[in-house]
Amino acid sequence: MSQGGRKGQLRSSGLRPGWTTGACSAAAAKAAWEALLSGRFPDAVEVSLPGGHRPTFTLTHESLTPGRAEGAVVKDAGDDPDVTHGAIVRVAVSPGPPAGGVRFVGGEGVGTVTLPGLPLEVGEPAINPVPRRYIADNLAEVSARYGVATDVVVEISVDGGAELARRTWNPRIGIVGGISILGTTGVVVPYSCSAWIDSIRRGVDVARAAGLRHLAGCTGSTSERVATELFGLDELALLDMGDFAGAVLKYVGRHPVARLSLVGGFAKLSKLANGHLDLHSHRTSVDTAHLADLASAAGATPELAAVVRAANTAMGALQACEAAGVPLGDAVAAAARDQALRVLKGAPVAVDVVCIDRAGGVVGRS
Repeated sequence: MSQGGRKGQLRSSGLRPGWTTGACSAAAAKAAWEALLSGRFPDAVEVSLPGGHRPTFTLTHESLTPGRAEGAVVKDAGDDPDVTHGAIVRVAVSPGPPAGGVRFVGGEGVGTVTLPGLPLEVGEPAINPVPRRYIADNLAEVSARYGVATDVVVEISVDGGAELARRTWNPRIGIVGGISILGTTGVVVPYSCSAWIDSIRRGVDVARAAGLRHLAGCTGSTSERVATELFGLDELALLDMGDFAGAVLKYVGRHPVARLSLVGGFAKLSKLANGHLDLHSHRTSVDTAHLADLASAAGATPELAAVVRAANTAMGALQACEAAGVPLGDAVAAAARDQALRVLKGAPVAVDVVCIDRAGGVVGRS
């Protein structure tokens, strides 16, 4: 468990923040290194993270044998629905060769990079560069107190990490055997979904490194199936964007591909058509007045536009228009494409949009 410094600045949402696998690894590593150098584990360990945060962690496990110390921390993601909340992060340290610096090893439950495009070389454990940096910095703090060099082998493991990884993007982007050790700041901001957005970016990176020129941003598994059927895309080309259309568009704008298809449910893409980049139902809602305007532009009578405006759901509005022969689905797809192009800001990316119903039927295309 942990308690954090500067948490008051993190609680503006009223939700409790948490700590990343990188922060937990830093705590376990620092405690184990101190135990190896001093012969005893600290009662609690304070770690330094980017941004000035200094949370304090207590260990759930400690083991000290000649030449090896291991500490473990239970990850507390705060109020965020993080897949790794409650996971046990273990770090074992042992002396490394003189002048060898800090060497990272992936233990059980930590994935291995198998595809190019990630910020780590193929064959490396999936311990991201920023966590490596602040883990090393925390070890150096201990070394300075004991007057030794920080020549140490750091092995990070996560109990059940291989199983947890199946609920992440890791298998798709070529990280096999476990989860990644993440955390640019070390802080988990509730409902920021930073790990998901980071996975979108890594998905684009891996696809580009594989030479893929056509990617599809999909809102769910049904959308992925439709994209595969329509375009015959490789699995690496399918980006599970969920509600984060903006994250896909902004990153592809900075790292262009020849073509980007956005495939998703009609209701979600109607939000993009209305200028929303976050499509989650708790953060944005379907605007039937906007749908009525699109329907009118597509040929709806004033009476039909009034029906659309009064519709309880987006699908209800769509069905009313379909019955009257008004292509509201195509109008939404075209408006969503226009919004996507605005976000891309002239990047050399061809964009098309496919709207589907719950069964996966295509109800609109740009």
